[in-house]
Amino acid sequence: MRNHRPPHLLGRLIHRLGPGLITGAADDDPSGIATYAQAGAAFGYALGWSVVLTLPFMVAVQEISARIGRVTGAGLGAAFRRHTPRPLLFVLVGLLVLANLVNLGADIGAMADAANLVLGGPRELWALATALFCAATEIWISYRRYALLLKWLTLALLAYVALLFVIHVPIGAVLAGTLIPRVDLTRAALTTLLALLGTTISPYLFFWQAAEEVEEAALAPDPRPLREHAEDAESEIGRIGFDTWAGMGYSNFVSLCIIVGTAATLHVHGVSTINTAADAAQALVPIAGPLAGLVFALGIFGTGLLAVPVLAGSAAYALGEASGWRVGLGRRALEARAFYGAIAGATLLGTLIIFSPLDPMRALFWAAVINGLVAVPMIIAMVILGSRSDVMGTLTLPAWLRIFGWGTAALMGFASAGMFFS
Repeated sequence: MRNHRPPHLLGRLIHRLGPGLITGAADDDPSGIATYAQAGAAFGYALGWSVVLTLPFMVAVQEISARIGRVTGAGLGAAFRRHTPRPLLFVLVGLLVLANLVNLGADIGAMADAANLVLGGPRELWALATALFCAATEIWISYRRYALLLKWLTLALLAYVALLFVIHVPIGAVLAGTLIPRVDLTRAALTTLLALLGTTISPYLFFWQAAEEVEEAALAPDPRPLREHAEDAESEIGRIGFDTWAGMGYSNFVSLCIIVGTAATLHVHGVSTINTAADAAQALVPIAGPLAGLVFALGIFGTGLLAVPVLAGSAAYALGEASGWRVGLGRRALEARAFYGAIAGATLLGTLIIFSPLDPMRALFWAAVINGLVAVPMIIAMVILGSRSDVMGTLTLPAWLRIFGWGTAALMGFASAGMFFS
């Protein structure tokens, strides 16, 4: 059974939302926002259908990871360590950490640019301050309070819903782009479509949601893995499903709002190239007014405060679980020095990318390619592990999750191959 249930309907609803909501919202990080903004600016409403198409695949793979975490009582890194060859595991974890570092650099840079747009001041100072704040709160705040903070930060995504209320949106064109799949076979359109797939389904989200299910279970009256007290399985699996559908649905709805918002403003005014999320915020000002630009910039900063800890935390979970360290945000800093050191180190290294001569957009593109390549074997391994009774007990994956899991692996294989050859 879960912790005490609030008596009111709204309280019970919020109580059922946790790792899935936070994971879904973190998927709309500043780098992802730049990708969605580029799709809207370059192709208008034509790629809106892609975020609808990816939703069931995204839900399936995230629910598989969450079930493995809650049923086995261990994160994905630990599960892979027990059942996959050690060299393969560390290659995959190493590539995941590398991609996360690049994403961290891009996200912290975008937050610094957004702060500079709104408040002024040196970009480098904002980057350092943002990185220190994110690392310090993740390391020193207790897990229960930190999870609550992350829940509140998911509200930052509503900035992109609010954006649609300060601009004119042609409903007919939006519905056509969302409900009628159309693919322009040009190289630019296919590359953007593949980038959308890679942005939406990312391996760091798998590790984060599985690990947070383990953290949440530790706070429950019965902290044992779910396979050891299957009488609670129906309610827990139902909660995971509701939480995951809500979180991923929220994420994809906001993604669609970003595409629609930039299509209705930048695209119709001939602005077709967006390199960063901050570029989109700046470009909105002369077209849709300072309020639209302010809303977009505030959204970048708010979502970054959520995404940066998830990126650093997922890297630390993956590395720590694969290495057999003590891991967990529920532990004190001195109990899990290596784990928290990895969080601090990942955040610092990501920040240093901003000060390097590395081209951030080229690095981000290759990070997306790496994520796609890593996602395929990880999803395959997750589906196999989730289908084994020696791993999951009587709580193996249902047929629909296995089918969509294999389908997601195929989809990501296509996306990563397409991005690589483009």
